Amino acid sequence: MAFLELHDIHKSYYLGKEEFPVLNGINLNFELGEFVSILGESGGGKSTLMNIIGGLDRNFEGQVIFDGQKLDHKKEKQLDDYRRGTIGYIYQSYNLISHLNIVDNVLVSLNMTTLNASERKKRAIELLQQVGLGDQIKKHPNQLSGGQKQRVAIARALASDPEIIIADEPTGALDSVNTAEVLEILSDIASQGKLVIAVTHSQEVADHGTRIVHLVDGKIDDDKRIKAPYPVKKEEPAFKPKVLSRVSSYRNAFQHLSFNFWRNSLIMLGTAIGLFAVLLFSGLGNGVNSFIQDQITSMVNPQAVTVLKNPSGKKSSMTKLQQSISEYANNPSKLLIKDSQVNKLKSLKNVDKVEPGYQFSNFTLSYNKKSQNGSGFQSWTNAYAKDTVKTGHKPGHNEIMIDKSQAIALTSDKTYKQLLGKTVKLSIPWIDAHNNPVQISANLKVVGFANGGQAGAITATSYQTMRDLLKKGNASTDANFVSLNAANTEVVKKVAKEVNNIKENGKYVMGAITVGDILDTVNQYVSVASIILASIAGISLIVSALMIIVTMYMSVSERTKEIGILRALGERRKDIRRLFTAESVFIGLFSAALALIIAWGVSIWLNQVLYSIVKFNMVQVTWGNVITTVIIAIVISFIAALLPARRASRLNTIDALSAD
Repeated sequence: MAFLELHDIHKSYYLGKEEFPVLNGINLNFELGEFVSILGESGGGKSTLMNIIGGLDRNFEGQVIFDGQKLDHKKEKQLDDYRRGTIGYIYQSYNLISHLNIVDNVLVSLNMTTLNASERKKRAIELLQQVGLGDQIKKHPNQLSGGQKQRVAIARALASDPEIIIADEPTGALDSVNTAEVLEILSDIASQGKLVIAVTHSQEVADHGTRIVHLVDGKIDDDKRIKAPYPVKKEEPAFKPKVLSRVSSYRNAFQHLSFNFWRNSLIMLGTAIGLFAVLLFSGLGNGVNSFIQDQITSMVNPQAVTVLKNPSGKKSSMTKLQQSISEYANNPSKLLIKDSQVNKLKSLKNVDKVEPGYQFSNFTLSYNKKSQNGSGFQSWTNAYAKDTVKTGHKPGHNEIMIDKSQAIALTSDKTYKQLLGKTVKLSIPWIDAHNNPVQISANLKVVGFANGGQAGAITATSYQTMRDLLKKGNASTDANFVSLNAANTEVVKKVAKEVNNIKENGKYVMGAITVGDILDTVNQYVSVASIILASIAGISLIVSALMIIVTMYMSVSERTKEIGILRALGERRKDIRRLFTAESVFIGLFSAALALIIAWGVSIWLNQVLYSIVKFNMVQVTWGNVITTVIIAIVISFIAALLPARRASRLNTIDALSAD
């Protein structure tokens, strides 16, 4: 049994329904150590026969048997393995990859072997030295002559130590000197026990081999042996073929990305701008949330639980509770908390202090013939943080603390501090025990200014002072809120839950509001705003994705021949897909890195500007934001590459090799 056998090979091309036979019943046997020349005129079927032998053409009739094993041309994996481990190609047009130097061109084949990285590079250099290019290893193909390019192609063909070397018109583009040298190299390859099959229309080339097969109009016209085959020594191979590793695919992708860096840099910049905008708005959202939390916690004790009457009788969230209370704004008697209900709150566990209180939606302050209307007057409780008092101290008996803005309205921006220690008149509309309106008035001493603006506007007097004023004015003295102080911050939610579950006559009578509830509501609105802004910025990412898609399609078109070369060398369709998706993902990663650098610089500048205004770092980019941005970049670039990569992997290898 011969090493390579062709049985009854038929091949036709079709133009519409018309058939054009190219090969008609080819039967040939080949042995190791032969240098076989397939001689014939152009159009005689020589190249088609070589494509069948080389595992490139799958659409034919007949059998190819290699080393006793039938090749099933319908099994793509078997053909990939066959080309990778058995076939070495030498082309008339060299088919070198332009963006790689000549060592890397040889390594393309060696990357699909079991040799490690250093062994692969060593072998590549040795092969180039064998073909006389040891001093040219750093050059690219466009820096070499035709003869030198063909020598690189020969070194690449030998790299994986294949048993069959197919040379398609190997001297067609060479002068007489280079022709003789290339033929000598091919003879030397055959003398090493390889099977060399050269396709040619030159009698000079054919005479250089050990056997000449004359092909005319798709048929064997003559098969003549002119020399004895070279002796074959069976040796255990030093390495074996294997599929291309992911690392090699990523390295190849990075090499091409670097080769076209300036073109790709524009796409990276466009993508980076979109990613930067998303990152910046996310950081601003974080900063606003932190700012609000900082201001609220500086104004309110985080252990405080504010208890309000629940007029609806239904279990409600903070928002629904506030809506329900607002519906009874004109009937404040429905919002009063009885002493018996206050006593229930005192019986709760994990509560250190219970303070009934009063809060009024409207009030008036008068001083020196000036009046100032306000909202949100209430009795002082421990719910307020110490930082609430900007100047002075918290109010005691017959004392009042007012907001800085109110003090300025009653005096002036320059003299408002003179109001400290002076007496102002407070007027509050309220109700009596029978729900009739009454007016409560009193002269109170100003003992402090609230830290208004950022920390909130607060006007307050002591609970006892307020209770005495209500009693004196024949008004209802029932509290309309109660402040609880939880034992610690860990039990705040538990205390609030117990308050919300208090029932009378089957109805829920009170509702609790904590600092966490306020922050959750505020943060929810801020988060929605951040998402909307980030989504608007994300539109630019869609444009970037389209740019990547266009670039990848251009890359596929430009690299069609390269794809054919890689497939002929044994790379799988999935290797081709990975090559293009990896390059796209690299674009995404570099874009993310650029976006992070821009965001870092802009956030520093913005924080410096805003800190002078609000005394707070308003841009806070977290590691979560960074990781999310990188993931977005990878996902977008990967999705953008799917269609171009799929198209690249589906290219017909023979058509790709013939592309300009």
